[in-house]
Amino acid sequence: MSKIRIYELAKDLNVSSKELINVLKMEFNVDVKNHMSVLSDEDCELIKEYFNISNSENFSSNENTNKDDGDFINKDDKENKQDIVQEYEDKIIEEIDKQSNKNKNKNKKQFKNKYDKIHSNEIEFDGTIEIGRTISVRELSQRINKSTADIIKNLMFLGLMVSINQEIDFEIAKKLCEKYDINCIQKYDYSNDDKYGTISSEEVDIKNLSKRPPIITVMGHVDHGKTSLLDFIRKTDVTQKEAGGITQHIGAYKVSVNGEIITFIDTPGHEAFTQMRARGAKVTDIVVLVVAADDGIMPQTVEAINHCKSANVPIIVAVNKIDKPEANVDKVKQELTEYEIIAEDWGGSTVFVNVSAKTGEGIEELLEMIILTADIQELRANKLGTPKGTVIESKLDKGRGPLATFLIQDGSLKIGDSVIVGNTYGKIRAMYDENDNPMKEAGPSIPVLVLGLNEVPDAGDKFEFVKDEKVARQISNDRKEQLKDNLSNNSKVSLETVYNQIKEGTIKELNLIVKSDVQGSSEALKQSLEKLSSETIKVKVIHSAVGAINESDIIFASTSSAIIIGFNVRPDTNALALAEKEKVDIRTYKLIYEALDDIKSAMIGLLDPDIKEVYLGRVEIRQLYRISNVGTVAGCYVLDGKINRNCNVRVLRQGVVIFESKLSSLKRFKDDVKEVAKGYECGLSIENFNDLKEEDIIEGFEMKEFKRNNL
Repeated sequence: MSKIRIYELAKDLNVSSKELINVLKMEFNVDVKNHMSVLSDEDCELIKEYFNISNSENFSSNENTNKDDGDFINKDDKENKQDIVQEYEDKIIEEIDKQSNKNKNKNKKQFKNKYDKIHSNEIEFDGTIEIGRTISVRELSQRINKSTADIIKNLMFLGLMVSINQEIDFEIAKKLCEKYDINCIQKYDYSNDDKYGTISSEEVDIKNLSKRPPIITVMGHVDHGKTSLLDFIRKTDVTQKEAGGITQHIGAYKVSVNGEIITFIDTPGHEAFTQMRARGAKVTDIVVLVVAADDGIMPQTVEAINHCKSANVPIIVAVNKIDKPEANVDKVKQELTEYEIIAEDWGGSTVFVNVSAKTGEGIEELLEMIILTADIQELRANKLGTPKGTVIESKLDKGRGPLATFLIQDGSLKIGDSVIVGNTYGKIRAMYDENDNPMKEAGPSIPVLVLGLNEVPDAGDKFEFVKDEKVARQISNDRKEQLKDNLSNNSKVSLETVYNQIKEGTIKELNLIVKSDVQGSSEALKQSLEKLSSETIKVKVIHSAVGAINESDIIFASTSSAIIIGFNVRPDTNALALAEKEKVDIRTYKLIYEALDDIKSAMIGLLDPDIKEVYLGRVEIRQLYRISNVGTVAGCYVLDGKINRNCNVRVLRQGVVIFESKLSSLKRFKDDVKEVAKGYECGLSIENFNDLKEEDIIEGFEMKEFKRNNL
């Protein structure tokens, strides 16, 4: 008995795959998983007969409706609609006239009211004032009905010497108001950028939504054929002279398949994908996971899977290199089942396509599956609305200034539009497509290169339409000031905050990233940590792998609000610096039960961080000396921080901790010294350890006691 897939039957019936799936569920009580599911010939005949009957009934009913009710629809409804439109037009004209009359005397009234308030000294006041981020001394005196001399005197008591026109920030103003028993609150929440009422915030009308092209990101392990796959798709499209092609600077391109457009983001690495998510940009609609048929699942493949699951993005698996003799597709499918990615022909719901980026085999089928998956998602956008989108990449060009690649996600961007982009702003002076052809307008899912921004924005920044460029500049300045405040007050999830969050009932899930020296330890630690889950909080290991803690782990932890658990591994210098910047909590352990006790203690509110490890610095062994009666002395160079005599040290070899002890000696040339700073050479020896090798990293640390502010 032959079988046919859902999407093939939908084509024959001239209906969408989604519509056919709904009919199967509602009318035939057949629960199909997706458009790749198969049906027997008998089922297909029954479904075809059903659709023929339905179509004939609909035709006859429509014919009767047109005959019987045509006059009513054409006359009465039109008259009613015209009356409603006329009524609303009259109201709008009336409001416009009123607003026009108000504007004529606006400046005069504002001046008069201000003059009267200042000179009458009769400001209506209910004991509460609202101010912005800053306020001048003069304005504050007027607002709280106090003399400027009195305010300046009280500011002097607070340790501030200010003049009448000088501005003070909100915190100072609040302290001052407390002296007068006045409640001071901040007027403007910087998370709401529509401070000036000029950023478009129109409601989405379903009637205005239309189909948009899907946006695809290709991910996978190194050398598994991501770039080759993109190159073949790009080459094919250019050869066929369809709307495609790419230049390397734009970062995204589009291809045409059977009249359907697909947009590819030219950032195949998962790091770029995660960095964009870190800034709140959910750009990708579908991820194509490339897995080599001869290699199978590799570490970066696992990372890519975890990133996709965390972002909740649909996955299509492209099994590449099937032209090789050693290719084993079933092995790939088997390995992916461990990560809950099950092929459709194995009873799962994930689409698998066998491809060869070298020969082109399966490429057309892959593109077709992308379009079908996009149809199921029903990707829509308002082409007629105001433009919104995301920056794919950006750079500074010597001749043209700041350049940015915008991916339009809603509305249509035109030349002359003013936009606010993250902390930058500008007016669009020119737009180009992926072939460097000038454009006047770009709609949803279309990538464009734009000129006209005042600064280079960050990849992942969102852009919005603003009615006035001057206002865009003001919003940009406000955002920059707020960014400074956020950087100083930035706080991510840490074990010390878990207890308070549980107490307040704000935390439901604790995300962890586990890195270890061997795979067995990683799996054991993952299983043990997840068993700690309770009714109050769920412990979820979103990623586990072998090796040193790197920058990719830090970025992933930042975007997922996760804590990193390191077992017998340490972060490298770059990762350590990034973790400090992103406020990511890294915990390292030598024993599994220590990690479990820490997490458990945090969950029940018994964590006692009185003793903490304080990082001192790192040195690299450049040369070794064997000295009798002394042991091994290492000639080192201080890479970061400083190293102290008698401090605790751990020896790292390729990021893995191999020994932990104390320094027994520290010298500069022939002299004993207390410490050696970054950029200097030194000689040292370690207690009870002589198995040192060149290029080993020695990390210094000390244990310090800290008082808890809470608990």
